[in-house]
Amino acid sequence: MKTGLNGLKGKEITLITIVVMSATIILWNWEKTPRLTALFPPQDPLQLSSEILSSVPDEVKHPSYVSDEEKHPSSVSDVVKHPSSVSNEANQSSNVSDEEVEHDRISEAGKNHAIQTFPNPTAHKTERNEAQAERTSKQEENIKHPANEDPQRSSLISGEDKNSNKATESKVCNYAKGKWVLDDKRPLYSGFHCKQWLSAMWACRMMQRTDFTYEKLRWQPNDCQMEEFEGSKFLTRMQSKTLAFVGDSLGRQQFQSLMCMITGGKEAPDVQDVGAEYGLVLTEGNSRPSGWAYRFPSTNTTILYYWSASLCDIEPIDINNPETEYAMHLDRPPAFLRQYLHRFDVLVLNTGHHWNRGKLNANKWVMHVGGKPNTNRKIAVIWVAKNLTIHSIVSWVNSQLPKYPGLKAFYRSISPRHFFGGEWNTGGSCDNTRPMSIGKEILGEESTDQSAASAVKGTGVKLLDITALSQLRDEAHISRYSLTAQPGVQDCLHWCLPGVPDTWNELIFAQI
Repeated sequence: MKTGLNGLKGKEITLITIVVMSATIILWNWEKTPRLTALFPPQDPLQLSSEILSSVPDEVKHPSYVSDEEKHPSSVSDVVKHPSSVSNEANQSSNVSDEEVEHDRISEAGKNHAIQTFPNPTAHKTERNEAQAERTSKQEENIKHPANEDPQRSSLISGEDKNSNKATESKVCNYAKGKWVLDDKRPLYSGFHCKQWLSAMWACRMMQRTDFTYEKLRWQPNDCQMEEFEGSKFLTRMQSKTLAFVGDSLGRQQFQSLMCMITGGKEAPDVQDVGAEYGLVLTEGNSRPSGWAYRFPSTNTTILYYWSASLCDIEPIDINNPETEYAMHLDRPPAFLRQYLHRFDVLVLNTGHHWNRGKLNANKWVMHVGGKPNTNRKIAVIWVAKNLTIHSIVSWVNSQLPKYPGLKAFYRSISPRHFFGGEWNTGGSCDNTRPMSIGKEILGEESTDQSAASAVKGTGVKLLDITALSQLRDEAHISRYSLTAQPGVQDCLHWCLPGVPDTWNELIFAQI
């Protein structure tokens, strides 16, 4: 019995020894075999040093399907188009001045427009499922917004993209594209009866002209039906608001036109003269004030006009010298605008026809840039100086819009002249009285006043584009019928009222 027990113990010892040796060999081989090692997951996530992370290529950090806007988002609305990007603008010789010539580049004074950017994300410890979810999300975004799409659109999140699609589907009306049509309901007021607001020198019904077919035309945009103007609707829309025209004599025509349109050309004794509130009073030595302001008490609506032929700030160089010259600050808005802009709800700016050497010399205007007399010969060219001023004032108004979010600002494109056979002082004339003799429809999408269009592009200032549609109306000028006409001198710049400027105001009404 004892021998048997000793035998079993020997067998157990031998078996145990064999098992231990076999396990030792297996474990040793397991550690030496990569395929077997791969079967064991690591106990801790892989840690990469910052040096290794910094060496990762950008293509890995930002895959090719991620747009530049997603890498570095930026606010496009903060960037105003720089006038230096405008070159070889169309020649407007018949509309402006013979001294205006083509130019390559205009530098806008004193503007730096920064683009807001954000740094690239830094890699940190991230769970695999989160990283995979991010890649999947970006791949889905890439499917929605292919690389050849508009970059602004491709950077939108899904919610914003839906709004963008709605905006795209709702086509914005191009009011400058359309045609003139006869309308027996026109004119909107009587040029004979609107004596309270209309200057006699522009009221062709008070002159010797006998053909008034030009009063019967109405502008019809191709892309939309324009709402019929009514004075009561306008006043309701502008309740407790102020509309200001700032510009030259064509701006004054538009101002008088609107006053006649609102009142229907009838006497309105309740309308208040509030010019004193804006410093628009008659001063000693002047035949008229620098502007007018009237208020309709029923709706507390104010309509005003301020004379600024160049849209520059004009100030005497030597205030003590009665024969002084005047500094014409090309890059500074008129003091009137700087002082009263906060009181305006709608602003309409224009300039153009006073930009010629004769006018500057007669007014003793000396170009200034940066607060000093201009010494740049390129800027001294009338064409360049005018465009510098237009870009400067549009840029300034645009910079003020965030302060006054309710302000709607328009820059009105240039009103065309129709002198045939010469200029105003060399026998030029506009004798035609037949409407639409040179055409009745505008089909182009772009403005023919490229200077104005380039100035407002990328800003919150709207273009009131009246150039091409007015170009078709050569029969509607005062022509030889002016009350102060001299032999051989015609007015082919200003318009008979009622007339074309009424349409300009209808376009404003449609956009406010």
